[in-house]
Amino acid sequence: MNDDQAGRFDANRHTVTGLEPEVRMRMLGRLRQLYGYEHADSILEQIQLLAVEHVKRRPKSRRSSLWDQRDAILITYGDSIQSPGEPPLRTLETLVRNRLQGLFSTVHLLPFFPYCSDDGFAVIDYRMVNPELGDWPDVVRLAEHFDLMMDLVLNHVSRESLWFADYRGNLYPGRDYFLEVDPSENLSMVVRPRTTPLLSEVYTRRGRRFVWSTFGPTQIDLNYRNPHVLLEFIDILLFYLRQGARIVRLDAVAYLWKRIGTPCIHLPETHQVIKLLRDLLSDIEPCCMLLTETNVPHQENISYFGDGDEAHAIYQFSLPPLLLHGIHFQTTRHLRHWAESLQAPPAGCTFVNFTASHDGVGLRPLEGLIAAEELEALLEAMHQRGGYVSRKRNMDGSDSPYELNISYFDALGDPTLGTDALHIARFMLSQAVPLCLQGIPAVYVNSLSATRNDLPGVERTGRTRSINRRKWDRAELEYLLDDRDTEAGQVFALYQRWLSIRREQPAFHPDADQRVLNLVEGLLGIERLAPDRSQTIWAVHNFGAAPLEVPLEPMGPGRRSRRWDLLHGVELPPDRVTLTLAPYGVAWVSDVGPDTSVLSASR
Repeated sequence: MNDDQAGRFDANRHTVTGLEPEVRMRMLGRLRQLYGYEHADSILEQIQLLAVEHVKRRPKSRRSSLWDQRDAILITYGDSIQSPGEPPLRTLETLVRNRLQGLFSTVHLLPFFPYCSDDGFAVIDYRMVNPELGDWPDVVRLAEHFDLMMDLVLNHVSRESLWFADYRGNLYPGRDYFLEVDPSENLSMVVRPRTTPLLSEVYTRRGRRFVWSTFGPTQIDLNYRNPHVLLEFIDILLFYLRQGARIVRLDAVAYLWKRIGTPCIHLPETHQVIKLLRDLLSDIEPCCMLLTETNVPHQENISYFGDGDEAHAIYQFSLPPLLLHGIHFQTTRHLRHWAESLQAPPAGCTFVNFTASHDGVGLRPLEGLIAAEELEALLEAMHQRGGYVSRKRNMDGSDSPYELNISYFDALGDPTLGTDALHIARFMLSQAVPLCLQGIPAVYVNSLSATRNDLPGVERTGRTRSINRRKWDRAELEYLLDDRDTEAGQVFALYQRWLSIRREQPAFHPDADQRVLNLVEGLLGIERLAPDRSQTIWAVHNFGAAPLEVPLEPMGPGRRSRRWDLLHGVELPPDRVTLTLAPYGVAWVSDVGPDTSVLSASR
């Protein structure tokens, strides 16, 4: 298909007209870097054919912008909430529609495909819904009420997939989809996230072979030197968008491209692949987003913004462990230093701020931020609270901590107390900080319900990550959420109120400017200024177990002379010079009055 035949896309009318000429040129340049001049043109034409077919078949987008202050993400498995006799995806859709619509804009539906291990991240078939969860109509039904985030598990595939069966049988196309390596090769420079062997032994029609498996023997890495692998995943990506995905999370993408003699992480080719996907979406799906999952130190993590031409969003992976450290040791020193060092994302990019997720709390993002002895003290404190620590293999053959596995709610309790009166206050302080930072907040379903360590789950699966992957019976969960005497009920009620208030504040727009206030140790203050300068919010947090007075002088008056405490719905007296924060307390001070209808509805 030539340019005259293809023409251009018109996104509004959904007519087939081809890729923008400048987008084609950018993509062609990237493909030449990846696959050489000889093959780039034909690969680009195949990508264009996929794009043309996608535009013919896609539904109309509901969004007119990438994000605003009304955006918040709920992270959940398809079967995190279950009812007897009903497909879990249908149960989930009913609960989130009835209880969470208007609080969350997006549901991150963790891998819901057939899989063999790692709770979904060893995908057997990328285009099929796990029949134990439901079917594609169930997914599409959820997308009618929420934007969806879906995982593109593009670094590796299940050992039980048809592609790998083709590889073992020396059949097309899978025979060329994987990386065979001679075990005598020097692979000592390869950065590892696990302690398992990098190469997995497999018997094929051609005899014994060793294949690259970054995350273990059931998750076999794919060979992106073969352009057909890239084309497969572009096709899968576009398929997900047609099923309702607006955000696509690129799982473990940092390890995508391999070159022996290098660390095989963050290689230039990996960045070019992501930029290629961004180019494609910017043309045919401008309101869809790519989110990179790169659980690495901060400076490595933010490299995935590129020059504003790569990922639309990255996770703030340093935030969860810094919050645990700060609240446990009642200090804001490290957290404040990190927040002060943050640079605003490039235009068209943002952060995703979170504390807990389906995975554990990454520890590599603490590198260079806290001393080794402080990390050891934190890990010991978490061990006392029932947590586990997984480890990774270093280049010298030693092992070091990689991930903390614990319920984030239990991580902030005090096991020495029979009744911990400040447990919920500490936990909600940890949840408040991501709500005020520049970016989009994301909340794990088991944080929303104050879920404790699932030790029976660990015993049942033999995996420490199961400690924070509890599956709830819907009736039991809803009973607890409605009972304000339970931990789940109290936490859920606070979350309802805070999210309802937050979504009405222009100063919490992801693009709003951010500044760290100059407050005493133990206090963290964040100033946010709305993009149109219509509002300033000062979010202040007490990381101590005693009340603290916060001076109001650093909080205005700014453009207006009046100030309101949004979380309590009251105007502060004009002669007020300090604000008292309770132990582990939070306040949002605004120079614009609250929307009283929102406050009344959320009480």
